[in-house]
Amino acid sequence: MYKFPSNQMSIFDFGMPLGIKLDPNNRWVKKAEIIPWDEIEKRYASLFKSHKGNVAKPLRMALGALLIQTEYQYPDAEMPLQIQENPYLQYFCGLPEYTDKKPFDSSLMVYFRKRLTPELLGEINEMIIAKSEQKTKKPPKSDHDDNQAGGSDNSGTLIVDSTCAPQNVRYPQDTSLLNEARENLEQMIDDMHNSGDGEKPRTYRQKARREHLIIARKKNKSAKMIRKAVGKQLRYIRRNLNHVDAMLQEGKTLSGWQQERLKIIKALYAQQLSMFRNRIHQVANRIVSLGQPWVRPIVRGKAKAKVEFGAKLDVSVSDGFVRLEHTSFDAYNESANLQAIIERYRERSGHYPERVLADRIYRNRENLRYCKQLNIRLSGKPLGRPKREPDIDKKQERQEQIDRIEVERKFSQAKGSFGLGLIRAKLKETSQTAIALSILMVNIAHIGNILRTLFLWIIFSTHKRLYFQNVAFVH
Repeated sequence: MYKFPSNQMSIFDFGMPLGIKLDPNNRWVKKAEIIPWDEIEKRYASLFKSHKGNVAKPLRMALGALLIQTEYQYPDAEMPLQIQENPYLQYFCGLPEYTDKKPFDSSLMVYFRKRLTPELLGEINEMIIAKSEQKTKKPPKSDHDDNQAGGSDNSGTLIVDSTCAPQNVRYPQDTSLLNEARENLEQMIDDMHNSGDGEKPRTYRQKARREHLIIARKKNKSAKMIRKAVGKQLRYIRRNLNHVDAMLQEGKTLSGWQQERLKIIKALYAQQLSMFRNRIHQVANRIVSLGQPWVRPIVRGKAKAKVEFGAKLDVSVSDGFVRLEHTSFDAYNESANLQAIIERYRERSGHYPERVLADRIYRNRENLRYCKQLNIRLSGKPLGRPKREPDIDKKQERQEQIDRIEVERKFSQAKGSFGLGLIRAKLKETSQTAIALSILMVNIAHIGNILRTLFLWIIFSTHKRLYFQNVAFVH
């Protein structure tokens, strides 16, 4: 059940003890003015179909708490305490007056992330961008199809790139994964065994633990030592799996969490056994974490880390605003999404971009043919063997390389300031929500910079006009 709160209030209506007033120039007051709360409220209320049950927390409370957490990277347990202690955060979250009570229980943060899906956050992102364009008095965008009708030319620049949002998981080593799986199986055997069933199945857990510590504590491990340790852990796991299956056939039961973990362990065992027998180190849909089995290794080829473990995402940048175009925990070729990204740009703006700035991987024959048909310049060197006398405008090529740096700045800001560099959410859907929130906060920060620059420009223009008026009066 959802109940609409009262109309959004002004900063001067926020109740404070002893008649104290909040500073209207505070950054959280400014951020609250950027977000169109009323429009988002209507979209959020449509998620609640039933008119019965407990009343849900307002949208401003849910989204405000998530944005504050994205800004400061507080853990869930800390979030209600920080809001409780800060009147500016309480105003940002929509409370009518200052209160010393906790606004909600910390467990609700998980439900906030589940309700505010990446799709919904994408709609909120578009609402915020539209409101910003109205404030900066940009010309309205046309919705008709200019290109197909032979109308106006393409305009605008679209920057496209991809990156990885690393998940907060332990670095996946085969021996540590197998040891964790073995310990989980031993716990399942302990939980299903009763004292009246006779002797507990033998698991050799102490010996298996010692053998794991021998390899884990070694500073330098040879390939032969690692293979020997993996083979031993696989044999222990096979024995424990047989015990668990036998106990389940006897009528024993596992909890829901343990049943899911047992499926993951069986898949991990099959993958590791296949790699062990075939003496390979690659397998399809490789499991790198038992707690988050959807996480996959993403080969990036960077100097810092050749392989990252997390979600891969495509983003586009136009007019300084970032949009999350695609997210997947499975590795994919980002060039396959370029045409869809360009079509979505046309749906928003009413025309195709004049140029698309992207990495070399996007310049395949299919994308080049597509861009040529639509009169779009796809930056980069042409395919094939370089010509003896290249007809490339080096000045234009260098300028495009400089312009493409903007997307790298956005990545740096999202990863360094808004949590995209390490996703701490534990569930697959909440991890995707955390990624979308990071992109949303980048746009909010960008809008704040635009308004601040516009305000300073107005002040400078006013002082400049008054100065010349005074000079003319003196003369």
